[in-house]
Amino acid sequence: MGSVTRREALIAAAAAAAAAPLTPLQGPSGAAQGPAVTKGRLKQSVSRWCYAKIPMPEFCRAVKDMGLTAIDLLEEPEWAIVRDHGLTCSMAYAGGGSIRDGLNVRANHDAIVTNFEAKIPKAAQFRIPNVITFFGNRRGMSDAEATTNCVDGLNRVKKIAEDAGVTICVELLNSKVDHKDYQGDHTPFGVEIVKAVNSPRVKLLYDAYHMQIMEGDLIRTFRTNKEYIAHVHTGGVPGRHELDGTQEVNWRAVATAMADANFQGYMAHEFVPTRDPLASLREAVTLCDV
Repeated sequence: MGSVTRREALIAAAAAAAAAPLTPLQGPSGAAQGPAVTKGRLKQSVSRWCYAKIPMPEFCRAVKDMGLTAIDLLEEPEWAIVRDHGLTCSMAYAGGGSIRDGLNVRANHDAIVTNFEAKIPKAAQFRIPNVITFFGNRRGMSDAEATTNCVDGLNRVKKIAEDAGVTICVELLNSKVDHKDYQGDHTPFGVEIVKAVNSPRVKLLYDAYHMQIMEGDLIRTFRTNKEYIAHVHTGGVPGRHELDGTQEVNWRAVATAMADANFQGYMAHEFVPTRDPLASLREAVTLCDV
């Protein structure tokens, strides 16, 4: 998303939606087609910010009609909305810092600890399985120093997560296109930190869109490191748009490899639609229903 954060995009899209007339959600993406999930070996979700122009209750109904059970990346006021629609928030914001200001800087640790102490128990009450946090921007810091700082920060919060039964997921992002200077831009960096923390409730958010840009080799990387990965994001490369023939990843093969590995986490679609948003989502869900 370049220098724009997910939260900024969500706010901007919500404002635009308020100013514009709503379009009906029926038609090619409506419920009349039946569920897109028919096999369900891989749990799928969808990131809310990519569909912020659709009012939340309508989005919940559309997602549920497709056969999805969860919506991703929700702030606390939205947790009850998805619950009341019979859905799960598959990953929540719980005050885990920001993409730029994350765990690699010790000065950020106290705020992250305080936020997680307050919000992770609430997330558990809503049966939310994951909360998100970030490694932070490099700003000239060595990987060795960042690794030590991140391990120390996660060691301070892992018991909170363990006691609540909620997994803290640290996101891997690309520093080449969208998040310049982000430190956690390669899988080995994140794996080393998660290994050192050594908690069943501290894992990686393996964003396959971002890691395709930085590393490629998605299937082998996932298979090699699956015990350290709790959550996966998708997005077409290049452009972060639909999972279709315009981009380079064979998502059906990736989804099949994850399902064959008995991956118990969610694969959450996090692409920005360029066509009818719900039709594009349905196509992605069908593609990854392996």
